[in-house]
Amino acid sequence: MADDTLLRLTVERMSYGADAIARSDDGKTVFVAGGVPGDTVIARVTSDGRTFSRAEVIEVEDPSPMRSTPACPYAGACGGCPWAALSREGQLEAKRSNVVDALVRIGHLDVERAEGLVEPCEAPGRAWGYRNKVELACERRGGRALVGMHDRTGSGIVRVDACALLGDVRHAKLVKSVSGALSYLSGSHELGIDRVGIRVSRRTRDVEVALWTSPGPFPRAQVAKVLGDATRASSVVRVLSKGPRKARRVTGVERLSGKGHWEERLGDDLLTISAPSFFQVNTDGAQRLVELVCEGLRLSKDDEAMDLYCGAGTFTLPLARRTAFVSAVESQGPALRDLRRNLKRARLHNVDAVGGDAGREFPDTDADVIVVDPPRAGLSEEVVERLCEQPARAIAYVSCDPATLARDIARFEAQGTFAAAYVTPVDLFPQTFHVETVTLMTRVRT
Repeated sequence: MADDTLLRLTVERMSYGADAIARSDDGKTVFVAGGVPGDTVIARVTSDGRTFSRAEVIEVEDPSPMRSTPACPYAGACGGCPWAALSREGQLEAKRSNVVDALVRIGHLDVERAEGLVEPCEAPGRAWGYRNKVELACERRGGRALVGMHDRTGSGIVRVDACALLGDVRHAKLVKSVSGALSYLSGSHELGIDRVGIRVSRRTRDVEVALWTSPGPFPRAQVAKVLGDATRASSVVRVLSKGPRKARRVTGVERLSGKGHWEERLGDDLLTISAPSFFQVNTDGAQRLVELVCEGLRLSKDDEAMDLYCGAGTFTLPLARRTAFVSAVESQGPALRDLRRNLKRARLHNVDAVGGDAGREFPDTDADVIVVDPPRAGLSEEVVERLCEQPARAIAYVSCDPATLARDIARFEAQGTFAAAYVTPVDLFPQTFHVETVTLMTRVRT
């Protein structure tokens, strides 16, 4: 079929992506932007491939019972909430289904076992205003900086007055305030900003603005003054990075004003997080992840624990409070420094915090319980093999990608030492297709 062809489609389900899935009259799969399962729509074909097509909704003829009105007026243009037209219940159901689908297609589990493993998707916290962080795109246009949210295609920028995903009413308009301040500054200064991070906390009331730039001259005092007046931020920092856009390396962080870091409270702990360090964007969701991990591992004061890809201490500190000793490994320098600072503040002295790749710096210890929280790429085969050599009774695997989780479960089970006992999806990212999972791997009885 040609581009711009109009199709009448009944939407079947959501993909693991922004789009819904339907089938044309000849049975071809069509990815439908703006569709909701159960909708009957008129959609315009935007691209037609050999095995599938892409289309966008131009009219909803018969709306699905799961269709809802987004709380954000920019939902159709901004890329931050592509599932905003789908009800919360529909989102939870679709996310669980996507996890099951990944276990079947990629992990090669049979359907009955996959359905039995995956629990209902949990929904901690708010559906809107849940994010503690947003990132803004920057582009120089007409002598000034254009700052805003990434658009739905990922190739453009949308200027917005407020972000309905960010914090509460005190924080929603920070995006506009930061955008306006940087646009003003760019009229008289070459800022060279690649992106901007805004972090907020309802729990500590901290607000941090982080400007990501290449090393070089920078109007530090002016930027600190203008951004401080516009946002009342508790911290304004400049993150220096170099290298290709998709593999930039952080070379330093400059404090422009305020504390120079962001703080968030998680359970019993007050965590210091520097701008380059990873922290879950949903604090209520992160708290639930900690609970699920600790409950699943059934920790005792006699346990020796291992925490790989530990970051600034999301799981390390709770483990240290509940076990005898923790071996923690983190490859990112700023996160490792944050971890050590957080342990010192909490007066926890039973942690060996090691910097480096989890495979090369794998702890020389015998762990009773293990936590792994790898990046989206998941675990390397080497790390899976090393974990399977441990005498641990259980591994809690925290994942942000169902595909790599499914692949790694298959690798574990092929080794014959650990098997998946259950998978709990947790909706840390409402209004999007992303889903976090906590999988409990238990020792196979032989």
